[in-house]
Amino acid sequence: MTISYNWLCDYLPVKPTPEELSVILTRIGLEVESLEQFESVKGSLEGLVIGEVLTVAPHPNADKLRLTTVNTGSGEPLHIVCGAPNVAAGQKVVIAPIGATIYPVSGEPLTMKKAKIRGEESHGMICAEDEIGIGESHAGIMVLDPSLKPGTPAREVFKPVQDWIYEIGLTPNRMDAMSHLGVAKDVCAYLNNSENTLKYKALTPELSTLPKAATPYQIGVTIENTDACPRYSGISITGVKIAPSPDWLKNKLLAIGVRPINNIVDITNFILHETGQPLHAFDADAVEGRQVIVKNLPQNTVFVTLDEKERKLDATDLMICNGKGEPMCIAGVFGGLHSGVKDTTTNIFLESACFSPASIRPTSFRHGLRTDAAARFEKGTDISATAYVLQRAAALICELAGGQAASEVVDVYPHPKAQTEVATSWNYIRKLSGKAYPEDKIVNILSSLGFGILKKDADGLRVSVPYSKPDISIPADLVEEVMRIDGLDNIEIPSQVMITPSANPKPDKEKVREKAANYLAANGFNEIFTNSITNSKYFTAEVLQHTVKMINSLSADLDVMRPSMLETGLESVAHNLNRRNDNLLFFEFGNTYAVSEQGKYDETAHLSLYLSGQKRTESWMHKAEPVDFYFLKGYVQNLFKQLGINGLQWSEAENDALQNGWQISVKNKPVVVLGAVNAQKLKQFDIKQPVWFADFNWKNVLGLLQKSDNFYKEIPKFPAVRRDLALVLDKQVKFAAVEAAAKTVKSSLLQELNLFDVFESEKLGANKKSYAVSFTFQDAQKTLTDKEIDAVMDKLVKAFEGQLQAEIRK
Repeated sequence: MTISYNWLCDYLPVKPTPEELSVILTRIGLEVESLEQFESVKGSLEGLVIGEVLTVAPHPNADKLRLTTVNTGSGEPLHIVCGAPNVAAGQKVVIAPIGATIYPVSGEPLTMKKAKIRGEESHGMICAEDEIGIGESHAGIMVLDPSLKPGTPAREVFKPVQDWIYEIGLTPNRMDAMSHLGVAKDVCAYLNNSENTLKYKALTPELSTLPKAATPYQIGVTIENTDACPRYSGISITGVKIAPSPDWLKNKLLAIGVRPINNIVDITNFILHETGQPLHAFDADAVEGRQVIVKNLPQNTVFVTLDEKERKLDATDLMICNGKGEPMCIAGVFGGLHSGVKDTTTNIFLESACFSPASIRPTSFRHGLRTDAAARFEKGTDISATAYVLQRAAALICELAGGQAASEVVDVYPHPKAQTEVATSWNYIRKLSGKAYPEDKIVNILSSLGFGILKKDADGLRVSVPYSKPDISIPADLVEEVMRIDGLDNIEIPSQVMITPSANPKPDKEKVREKAANYLAANGFNEIFTNSITNSKYFTAEVLQHTVKMINSLSADLDVMRPSMLETGLESVAHNLNRRNDNLLFFEFGNTYAVSEQGKYDETAHLSLYLSGQKRTESWMHKAEPVDFYFLKGYVQNLFKQLGINGLQWSEAENDALQNGWQISVKNKPVVVLGAVNAQKLKQFDIKQPVWFADFNWKNVLGLLQKSDNFYKEIPKFPAVRRDLALVLDKQVKFAAVEAAAKTVKSSLLQELNLFDVFESEKLGANKKSYAVSFTFQDAQKTLTDKEIDAVMDKLVKAFEGQLQAEIRK
């Protein structure tokens, strides 16, 4: 929300400095995010003065230059070399003397210095419009009113506007502060609270009598959908002349970043930012049948908006139609091409209405029309102010555009809205706020904000809520208003905090996530955050059947919620590779989304790893080594060790995006899918080097964690014993099968088995290979004997021979 200091001060009974006002706004919950100076003319003509040309003579060394002497009101006349064809003695002109800085319309600022031009000294410049930033003309120097006195500062003649602009971080519920008047009311409430008074009130503009047109121009109003449009006010104004706005109006709009268009449009924008009430002006001659009908039209009705785009309407879009039922405007959102104000418009119908937020917001998003009017209607506007705002705007149109009121105000308000009433107790306010506010202070603050005090007694009070605050409905809202105006920084910090400490359930999800992230970051991984909305072109038709589609997508490239973490991660990988950042270790915590055949939505948490490039760059000690499956597998297994999860079960995974993918399960619950991203998927992102991917189902991982804290165990006093076996197996047998067979031997002595060599040779036999496996045995209570170890080894050999048809190499 952008607020102009000068504009805001128009409604304040006192004028704090810009810095003081910044502090006040932040204290009352309108946080000032930035404060910047605005100048209607860059530099505000500082240092420039009015001069009188005394003499003009030809330059001895240049045909197009002139030697002039100029009286600047003090000291000796200045000798200035001028190239303007229209310079003449007796003219009053703008002078930039030595030391002054000018800011041209185009180009860099220029500080005047003593110069020698074609052999003649020049002590400044006689300025043209574009050279000092007040116009576009460069046809010649500016010739001013002869009555001006030499030496007068140029800023006193042209009066450039200087202002301070606040950028306010407005919370979504504060529609009452989406205008200069709304902010002024809050500031006055703060001033009243500071002095414990009610004397400060916002200076609301008074309504003037409208000039009457000789010929009536009556346009009737009918509301068919009173739920979406509870109130509609309008007035006809004839004899208007479309022209540029006066400078004061242009400068107010330019200060807050609104581009002036013409007097009618500028007035509606001015009123919007003054009061928060959107207006719309129709060309009255384009209103067929002289009738305005507020209604819904059939599905897919075609309508051409002001931006000349043809749009198909939804049956829920509220429309402003003419007497023939033809659409003229999308209510509260955007105008139509054929009914808007044009340069030739002489008669207008001015609309001031209240539209339901539930109607405006879906329509605005559906058509991608995020207008200032829609932003205000979707938060709720002051239903009591439509007629007042209409008359305020009509008066300005009559004043600035020469119009005359050709009808009375038409105000259709079929079901007048009752004011909301809220009751609360003094104890509740003190308990929720944490501060013992005096009762009279509470009453003073609420009264200053426009609340009506309906009842006040020893227990509490009951108030009526002003229509300008549609977000106020419960007692907690009143507490917020009191705290805000008194200043959130005025709440004392208590000496004791009386709370019952909470016991977090085990495991603590956030601590587990932090532990995993710290491990990965410590090992060189970088955390990435990618968009959960992605492009449907990445996925097959089969996947898209269960994908959550965006109804109001921000762009054609962001139209579905991601069903997989892989694609958005590959976008980040491709972005880095395209910038020659080739060695990548990424991890990301994120969610995927799906919709079932029954229409239920599912959101699943993930931890994903993305690896590409070299795991070790080349040096004098060793060669470069690319990332491979075993490098990825090591990090996956170490993560499980960090989290205390054992009993990993490996199996081949069917995943269309992975080549030779694997799945890890624990207690028959799938927790990780990992492998190399296949060439087809990499081609989608124009990635030309291998990428390895691991995807943890984080919800399943959390479900496997221990419910209590881990405790350290004492290191065994007795030594471990290692035995080795060489197993000759079919090449198709994976080491995971060896691990599974070993686990069938139930022995508490076997602590660990490890594959330390793989050997393949024709000497072993056709289609054979040899695994060299070590077995570690240990008993925490005693030293193991050979007999005990041999008994377990015999069982292991029988398991390998029986289950895997292994041959034990001697």
